[in-house]
Amino acid sequence: MSLAVTLSRAQEGIAAPQVMVEVHLSGGLPCTNIVGLPEAAVREARDRVRVAIQNTAFEYPGRRVTVNLAPAELPKDGGRFDLPIALGILAASGQVPREKLDDCEFLGELALTGALRSVSGVLPALLRARARGRRVVVPRENAAEAALVADMDVRVAGTLAEVCGWLRGAQELSMPAGIPGGGGADAGPDLADVRGQLQARRALEITAAGGHHLLLMGPPGAGKTMLAERLPGILPPLSESEALETCAVLSVAGLGADLTQWRRRPFRAPHHTASAVALVGGGSYPRPGEISLAHNGVLFLDELPEFSRHVLEVLREPMESGHILISRAARQSTFPAQFQLVAAMNPCPCGHAGDARCQCTPDQVQRYRSRISGPLLDRIDLSVEVPAVPLAELGSTRSPRDEDSTTVRARVLKARQQSLMRAGRPNAEISTRELERDCALGPAERRWFQHALARLGLSARAYHRVLRVARTIADLDGGAALLDQTHLAEALQYRRR
Repeated sequence: MSLAVTLSRAQEGIAAPQVMVEVHLSGGLPCTNIVGLPEAAVREARDRVRVAIQNTAFEYPGRRVTVNLAPAELPKDGGRFDLPIALGILAASGQVPREKLDDCEFLGELALTGALRSVSGVLPALLRARARGRRVVVPRENAAEAALVADMDVRVAGTLAEVCGWLRGAQELSMPAGIPGGGGADAGPDLADVRGQLQARRALEITAAGGHHLLLMGPPGAGKTMLAERLPGILPPLSESEALETCAVLSVAGLGADLTQWRRRPFRAPHHTASAVALVGGGSYPRPGEISLAHNGVLFLDELPEFSRHVLEVLREPMESGHILISRAARQSTFPAQFQLVAAMNPCPCGHAGDARCQCTPDQVQRYRSRISGPLLDRIDLSVEVPAVPLAELGSTRSPRDEDSTTVRARVLKARQQSLMRAGRPNAEISTRELERDCALGPAERRWFQHALARLGLSARAYHRVLRVARTIADLDGGAALLDQTHLAEALQYRRR
């Protein structure tokens, strides 16, 4: 029988649907046809595979070769199917054992020399294959991603000849090396580098403990970027499932995995000229944008009013839902986008509002600040002023108030653990029903809070967000069951309409 079947996986968002590569040899003029909705890179595989087989000292069959990629309605793109196509042709022609292909999946692009090149989206494919209990062979260049997946048989190979030798039982393929200890959870800039800014440091600690969004407003050089860059260093390290999900997004984007930093939360800081597609993802073949690359981490938008208003508005839905759905004519892809937004802006166009140097008129200041819409600001939990630091304080020795990241992280971890034990998620993500249970107010506190909300004219969304921030403040202060007026008052002072 001149029919062989190999298994592989396509790439669809961060999913990896199963693809069966069916190869049939028949009589007729020698030619190779690939069917099953292949894109250009997949159609061109026939030439790469033919030359790679010949340069690996195998015989390319001089018959009619039909390659079917099933299911037929799923679009196939990229060079990931080169290796399974080549093995299917060799198995159908009797050059490698057909039965060895049954419980194994293959991914890899072939060079004309027969060498294997890396492909994107390996990690999602490995996770799906592990769930099915299958072995997987991937290129050696993807070994770092393969090392992240435990409890499965993953082999790495450098050439087509090595894979064929393994299938014949003539040699063994190596397994990827393990993950270095630590995972870089404690690396990065230290909060001790920031001098002064006690209110901003307090807001940063609340942001980290509850998973809230934060807006920093202050003049140039006040330390807004320094504070934002130090947020990942006080956040809890990623759990294994969170780290795998974060690395899966990086894999789909073709960025690979850094094993020394895989437990550290990502920090993305796109330039203010970034387009909406760069921020949320897109393209004819949808790829993740900055909000997905910041999944389980921090998205830092410096010079917030300089971003296009249209670009900023696309953040509103992902900030609420935690994912982004990208629809195109040919396909639809969903990417995770559970990020913490940290934004920074100047108080006016020149950046020196309230200073003798400021020449901005009230109308100019209003136009500058109105570039950020009310609905977007309504989704930001904490807004804090970051004043200029006196030069004398910069030259002084470190104060006991200038705590390092390790000290602050210890309090953050303790508060985060309370929220996880109570609701199974950070306070910023608890539902409205959970708010009624976890943010209980006494009669006096409720009356005071409702009066304060009415005076400030806050929305229903703001009401819930203030309660979540107050819950985080209470967790940092020891985890009181009932919120008191001090927790509510501090949460309200961070609220900016």
